[in-house]
Amino acid sequence: MIQAINVSGVSVKFQLPKQVIRSVKEYLIYRIKGGRYDYEEFWALRNIDIESATGKVVGVVGRNGAGKSTLLKVLAGVIKPIEGKVEINGRIAPLIELGAGFDPELTGRENTYLNGTILGCTNKEITQKLDQIIDFSELGEFIDAPLRTYSSGMIARLGFAIATDVDPDILIVDEILGVGDDAFQAKCKERIENFRAQGVTILFVSHDLNQVEEMCDYAYWLDHGQVQANGVPEHVVSEYKRFVAQRAAN
Repeated sequence: MIQAINVSGVSVKFQLPKQVIRSVKEYLIYRIKGGRYDYEEFWALRNIDIESATGKVVGVVGRNGAGKSTLLKVLAGVIKPIEGKVEINGRIAPLIELGAGFDPELTGRENTYLNGTILGCTNKEITQKLDQIIDFSELGEFIDAPLRTYSSGMIARLGFAIATDVDPDILIVDEILGVGDDAFQAKCKERIENFRAQGVTILFVSHDLNQVEEMCDYAYWLDHGQVQANGVPEHVVSEYKRFVAQRAAN
């Protein structure tokens, strides 16, 4: 079976300053006085191997700071690993930071063209989908208002509507889903279920372990930037729950 996602030996390292600088002014004073920064290495991901066959649903679980969101950003091309190889076969729609790349001075309509282009659509394709994007986002007449006048929820709704209307082969999702009110969240979940039924590959991070067991064909548990367990979702979730319980008891 064709692999939609193939991550092999991927590592991501950040340099974290040991000194705490709270403002630009404090930074300048520190440098003028000849201060030097000391850094420590932080491995967000370390030698990660993850794969997904076309049409499968793969879940990623783990504590906050375990490396889950970093992994999704690597897959989306937002972060470049220092080691390893990432292969993505198909058009990818990343639902990680909805609204990232939007211009606050442009209208919602103009940002739809901007964001759609970033996701690989032509202007003709966006024009054909524009009415259904606006309809799904429920923005109505606000679509021609500058984005700076939108609430964060309105921006997220527009971002979701665009990203999920580009006919993706692979959908990457950070939680399902905290967009809008309960009715809109239900509509988002229904759309994702439709993608699943159509054979779209889905990889998502979720703290909802029941959802991982119900939806996924395969799962990974990350901790300290490394894969701790992978396999059948029920097994991975069980191992993760045992780990969390042991941590709580100590």
